[in-house]
Amino acid sequence: MLEKLVNGFESHLFRNRKWVIISFIFITVFLGYQASQLKMDAAFSKNIPLNHSYMKTYTKHQKDFGGANSIMVAVEDTSGNIFNPVFFDALKNVHDQLFFIPGVERSQVKSLFSPSTRFTEVVEDGFAGGPVIPADFSNDEYGLQVVRDNIEKAGIVGRLIGNDYTSAMVTAQLMEFDPQTGKAIDTIAFANQLEQELRGKFENDKIKIHIIGFAKMAGDVAEGAKGVLLFFLIAILVTAVMVYLFSKSVMLTILPLACSLIAVCWQLGLLTVVGFGLDPMSILVPFLVFAIGVSHGVQMINAVRRRVLDGQSTKAASASAFRSLLVPGGVALLSDTVGFLTLLAIDIGIIRELAISASLGVAVIILTNLILLPLVISYFELPKKPDNPQKAQQIENIWRWLSNFATPKYAVVVLVSTVILYGVGFMQATKMKIGDLQGGAPALHQDSRYNQDTFFITDHFSITTDVMTVIVEAAPEACTYHSVLSQIDQFEWMVANTPGVESTASLASVAQKVNAGFNEGNPRWEILPRTTASLVQAVGQVPTTSGLLNGNCSVMPVYLFLKDHKAETIEVVVTKVKAVAAELNSDTLQFKLASGPVGVMAATNEAVSEAQLPMMLYVYGAVFVLCLISFKSLKATIAVIIPLYVVSTLAQALMTLLDIGLAVSTLPVIALGVGIGVDYGIYILSTMSNKLTNGMPIQQAYFEALVERGSAVIFTGLTLAIGVSTWFFSDLKFQMDMGILLTFMFLVNMLGAIIILPALSAIFWRKK
Repeated sequence: MLEKLVNGFESHLFRNRKWVIISFIFITVFLGYQASQLKMDAAFSKNIPLNHSYMKTYTKHQKDFGGANSIMVAVEDTSGNIFNPVFFDALKNVHDQLFFIPGVERSQVKSLFSPSTRFTEVVEDGFAGGPVIPADFSNDEYGLQVVRDNIEKAGIVGRLIGNDYTSAMVTAQLMEFDPQTGKAIDTIAFANQLEQELRGKFENDKIKIHIIGFAKMAGDVAEGAKGVLLFFLIAILVTAVMVYLFSKSVMLTILPLACSLIAVCWQLGLLTVVGFGLDPMSILVPFLVFAIGVSHGVQMINAVRRRVLDGQSTKAASASAFRSLLVPGGVALLSDTVGFLTLLAIDIGIIRELAISASLGVAVIILTNLILLPLVISYFELPKKPDNPQKAQQIENIWRWLSNFATPKYAVVVLVSTVILYGVGFMQATKMKIGDLQGGAPALHQDSRYNQDTFFITDHFSITTDVMTVIVEAAPEACTYHSVLSQIDQFEWMVANTPGVESTASLASVAQKVNAGFNEGNPRWEILPRTTASLVQAVGQVPTTSGLLNGNCSVMPVYLFLKDHKAETIEVVVTKVKAVAAELNSDTLQFKLASGPVGVMAATNEAVSEAQLPMMLYVYGAVFVLCLISFKSLKATIAVIIPLYVVSTLAQALMTLLDIGLAVSTLPVIALGVGIGVDYGIYILSTMSNKLTNGMPIQQAYFEALVERGSAVIFTGLTLAIGVSTWFFSDLKFQMDMGILLTFMFLVNMLGAIIILPALSAIFWRKK
């Protein structure tokens, strides 16, 4: 039945090949125009699992306490002392410039020059205080001394002032939407504005500007992603050389490359049609689409060339190759597509976009490289000159030697070695960590400008963007009750003594300091008042702009400042917070995770951890079903899947050895590797399957499969690996990590298909 459908489809296509090719030209022009309209898109909300319980808490209270999408600008005085007129002029300029950049939540801009930055001191009559920088501030020696005294009184050293007085901080929260236009903030354009309007204007030999935050990181990643174009061009050049060496024909080199580039054009155009942009994290997908397209194109030109050498005309050879490759190639590409679609199960916008982008690209390869390519080839005359007999004999000897893996004697050795290798890899893979394993921004190298800025701020300030916020929900006016604040104080004390927590802050701890102030600053009174009147007096000194309470005092965050955002640190702190919260939670008081940048990272890590097993089950389930439908054999399906599973486990072991954590950027790599790796096994086993059905011995069937497909399979594995290996030199750390993992998976999946698969076949079909 399937054979009749394929033959009928082939007959119809080749009878109307001119009109089919013209249709492809029109579609390519249309989607090419759409691709030219594609824009970079790096929204903050795409990087977080919005349906996670932590993120529901985050979004619920984002308006009152800000979100995790913040910017920190450290202004450094290179002389080592900020108390000079030049520095204070620069600090004020940076504050004012940041205040007026579109996308900044102006009420959340904070620095020495903010009216909300105040000091309080105990005097004979009680309290006195005011803005740290008074309204009549003069930028001279006297005025700077007044500000210095006020800074000491305000207790902001380490927060808005560097611990060593060499720098000062300006912080701001960012909005998701522009209030004037209603459109989402263009994160990358915003990052460029920060670079031009802050660093570009105010950095000189006396002043240095250090900027960190999600928006700036996204801008730096997007800047580094421009280098992907260079790697793409290098990959095209390398692939062209490899295809020419394989085909010995300029025309057979150009055609599969052109059809693969058409697939990339279609993929990018379809992204615009469905309303997506191109995120820096998924900018690597077009290369993968190109590489997959070339691999299937090489299978097609190899099949056509072999038939021409057997004496067929180019048109007849193209039609015959189309019939023989449509089913195995289609199943392989459908496996890739469905495998990538399983990433939709992960509730993180950026991964879902990557899944849709990759799936669209691989799906169109079915049209461009399995249909368009043989139709175009049929118009050309291929040389019928046979290969060099001596060289052909050498290659045949290689295939004859490899066919030994399909004999029981060699198969046992291979399978025992595979089991041992898998066991070692599995033990190592169990050590894999979820999340980031390096300091700074994991998407960038440690020596990047952004990470150097991060390390400067970490070294000179007591707080950084590594903040986790626990939201305390209670009844209105709850902060006027001693029982409530004492619970918060107990929670803060228990969590503050957790490894990885550098410092904490909450309304309870601030109220204690205020209470001591009302009692002549005596440290013995640094406690929570037990009477409501005294408590109201202490809490009343803390404004809602401090971020320590909301308008009706029903929500009071506890801020945890961590030493870093490494996976182990976050895991330890989250575990402790959950344990303490479970102990202290009641019907009237709830400690909820989480807000702040590290709260977002914790939610993301948990989402990745929860998605890991289901994703792998979905990927392998999809491959299993499609192979079972294609081969109609459980043994053949298992023979294809086992090598893939072994290689996936070894790839996870490699991640632990190279200190690569399982994160948003690396999670899809495993699915991509499985999806692409299955192609090798399907092409080889589909050829073997037909011969085994006709009663051919297993070793001979494998030998003939290698003669027909071996060169193309090995060529594909090497070409894909060489192409992604250039990513080792990328400015982006996550691209380098992906390059390492994909190079490993492309090569080892290829080896699995030509070594482990025939060994399994020798056991499964030993009677033959």
